[in-house]
This record gives sequence, C-alpha cells and structure tokens, in this order.
Amino acid sequence: MLSCMFNLIYRTPSNLKNDVLSGTTVALALVPEAVAFAFVAGLEPMIGLYAAFMMGLITAVVGGRPGMISGATGATAVVMVGLVALHGVQYLFAAVLLSGLLQILAGVFRLGKYIRMVPHPVMLGFVNGLAIVIFLAQLGQFFINNDVGEKVLMSGPMMYTMLGLIALTMAIIHFLPKLTKAVPSSLVAIVVVTLLVHSLGLDARTVIDFVRDMLPADQAATATLEGTLPTFAIPMVPFTWETLKIILPTALILAAVGLIESLLTLTLIDEITGTRGRGNRECIGQGVANATNGLFGGMGGCAMIGQSMININSGGRGRMSGVTAALVLLAFILFGASLIEIIPLAALVGVMFMVVLGTFEWASLRMFRKIPMSDAFIIVLVSGITVVADLAIAVIVGVIVSALVFAWKHAQHIEAKESVDENGMKIYALRGPLFFGSVSNFKELFTPEEDPEHVVIEFARSRVSDHSGIEALDSLAEKYTALGKTLHIRHLSPECIKLLEKAGDLCEINRLEDPDYHVVSDKLG
Repeated sequence: MLSCMFNLIYRTPSNLKNDVLSGTTVALALVPEAVAFAFVAGLEPMIGLYAAFMMGLITAVVGGRPGMISGATGATAVVMVGLVALHGVQYLFAAVLLSGLLQILAGVFRLGKYIRMVPHPVMLGFVNGLAIVIFLAQLGQFFINNDVGEKVLMSGPMMYTMLGLIALTMAIIHFLPKLTKAVPSSLVAIVVVTLLVHSLGLDARTVIDFVRDMLPADQAATATLEGTLPTFAIPMVPFTWETLKIILPTALILAAVGLIESLLTLTLIDEITGTRGRGNRECIGQGVANATNGLFGGMGGCAMIGQSMININSGGRGRMSGVTAALVLLAFILFGASLIEIIPLAALVGVMFMVVLGTFEWASLRMFRKIPMSDAFIIVLVSGITVVADLAIAVIVGVIVSALVFAWKHAQHIEAKESVDENGMKIYALRGPLFFGSVSNFKELFTPEEDPEHVVIEFARSRVSDHSGIEALDSLAEKYTALGKTLHIRHLSPECIKLLEKAGDLCEINRLEDPDYHVVSDKLG
C-alpha cells in the first residue's frame, strides 16, 4: 500500500546515467542540511560535511539498500548536544565510534529482521510524521538575521522573490518529466534557478548566507565551505571505565535511533521500488560508516529519507547514485565550494517541498473512515510524536500501542462451550488463546460452586500462550480442589503440563492427540 502514496513509477532498473545525475542532485541537497545539523549538535560545519561524505559513501558501498542515501541527520544530531556541551567533540567521536560497533553487532546477530514487526499503521505514521518534519525544517529558511543578530521573518521583495523561486523550482520538477526524463528534473530546477538569480541579480539568500547566519559575527565574513580531506585520528579520550560510562548512554541511543530510522527508510524504499533491501547488511553498513566517522572526525548519522526520496524521484536506483552523491559532495568541499555556496536556498527548499508532497501518505486521510479507529489513532499518534519528539520514540510507542491493541482485541476472543457427558462430567470446550490479556475473561467462564464433582477443560481448540495462562490454570485448579471437586485438563502440550504446579497431576496425557507447542515463560529459561 505504501507504494500507492507516490504517483511516479519506481519499478525501473538501475541505470548508470540516472545514478550519476541523481547522485549529483542529492549532493547539492546534502550541503545545507549537513551544515544545519552540525550547528544543532554544537559542531563546526565541516564536521557535518565530513559525516555526510563518509556516511553516504560507505553505506552506498557496504550497506544493504542500493539507492538509499545516508548522511548527518537531525535525529542523531539532537542526541549529541548534551555530550558535546559537557565533554567536548573528542568524546562525541568516541561515542560515534562505539555506536558504529554496536550497529555492526546488531547486523552480525541478525537483529535487522525485527523491523518487519513494525505494524503498517506505525509505518504510515512514520512516513507522515517525517514529511511534516521535513516541511517544518524548511520554514527556517524564511528567517534572516536583523541588524542586532536576531532571527526575523523575511518580508517585502525578499519574501516575494523567495516564494517565486520556490514556485518556479516546484513547477520545473513537476512539469519537466512530462516533456523529458533524460535528466533529473530536480537537478535542472536547481541549475535554472541558480542561473536566473545570478544573471538577473535577484535578492535571494544563498547557501553561504545560510552558513554565515549561523556563525558569530566575527567569523561570518570569512566563512567558507572549502575544506580538506578528513584525516585519521583516534579519539583523544582516556581509555578508562569512566570514559565508557560517559559515552555508552549516548552511543546506545545513537545506535538505536540510527538503525530504526535507517531500517524504516529501507522498508519504505523497498515498497515504492518493488525491490527488497537486506536489513542485516544495512545494520553492518551503518555501523562501519559510523565507526569510520569516529576515526576520521565526522559526526556520524544514518539514512536520510528526504535525500533518499530525491534520489528515487530523480531515477537513482543503484549503489552508484549514493557513491556519486558522496564523491560530488567531497569534490565541492575540496575544489568547488564557491559553486555550491552561490546556490539559492529557494531552489533547495523547492526540492524539499516536492519531497514532502510525494512522501506524505495523502490516501491515509481518506482511509480514516474505512479502517479501525485504533489504527487511525496509531497513525496520528506516531505522526505527532515524530514531530514533537523523535522517530525512535514514535516508533517504539507505536509498536507498544499496536501490541496492546492486538492483545485487547484477542482477549475478547476466548469463550467456552459447556456440555455434560453421559457420566455426568461437565465439559468446558475452550476456544481462543489463553494469555495475559485474556486471563480475566477466562476466569469468568467458570462457576466452581455450581459445577458437578468432575469438571473437564478441553484445550483442543485453545492454546496457552504465556506463563500468565499457566498461573490462571493453577489458580482455577486450586479453587476446585478447595471445594472437594476434581478438575481434568485435556489436550495441553507437554511443556504446559511441566509448568503446571497445582494442576499438573490433574492433566490427562494422550500422546497421540496432545499438541506440541511452546509457552513464553522464564521457568524453562
């Protein structure tokens, strides 16, 4: 269903020309976000650009999802703020290195498969929430510094120019593919708008203006995006238990947030391209990239849904698109900083606005009347938490709520058909699962005081799913025993019988008919 949110047809094979051109487009869009996220984390711009280069290149080569773009992200940047402020950048590099090693272990132990447990409503909420986050992030480009260094909303001709250039960018991206698909429409839009602004001398903010607005006044005048190759350096921190205690909490959160966002983005791209990535390999790829960042002075990161969607929209399918994006970004840093600094922010905002329109699941708004109220609630909940908190919390909360809703619904499905056989024994033929959610309803099915001397509980069409169910059976057996009555339990698995304490000797074992299944319990662990 996720593939239905996009109007374009993505089931196209990888093409080297498309990969190179789409990768170039992505590189242009990586710069302002990498710089912005570096400032969010309290770091220098070049640390964010290095991260975008290393994350993009290594995950493109080693990762499990061709066509997916990784770089410095806001989701990981907000986690770093406290560590950088309290202990400095070297401790951050150590934490990023450790988070990479943890992600590699997650891939080695094949934990990536658990992303398949994320319910569809949570995925829809994730997609919608990220679309809103991407949109809100672009609104910051409409603010400028006034004479006293305060952020104010632009107005007058500058605002009209900004809006006009954004509209022109979006129009080119929308209409150009109807004429030709020889080149990515996003790349054409950026080039056209850049040439228009500088040939007409329009008053439009550029990438370098954005960088200078974030720097102190004494540094802004000489600010540039030109840099050198990242160099190898082991983080300069003491290798002690005290250091480990400082960086471990941040490393764990970075690893978890990075993997959740990356694997959910991988799943999304799988859906819209009709292909399948390898989650465990992506865990290893993300881990190698982050570990490398920690050793080469980058802030690390994870998959970027916005840039990944730009890549997919532009025709990028293969690993070469990610490699190109990283190498072009490095080329800009080393040789072409002056070219990328003059790109109007309006062009990049227009590209991202088109990503927002393509990413948001508009069909989910019409689905609300057709799907269960609980699913609609989960979609809204995950979207809202993604916007106000972060992705990891949103997904975890969404999965927990989905599990509770599932348990509640299935708790209502347990029932018993009562009958009396020729020997006068009352038989309760159960239907439905016996687990923690249905224990209360299970207990209400029986009337020990009114039942005859011999009672049979038939589990042929029921299963005991966890230890709560075992405890409920023991408690029921104790009630019948206290009344001087005999309880017979049939068709339980040998494992259930082994776990029963008070009712264990009441079970009738029929090896030919009894089922063989396992129960969630610590007693056998």
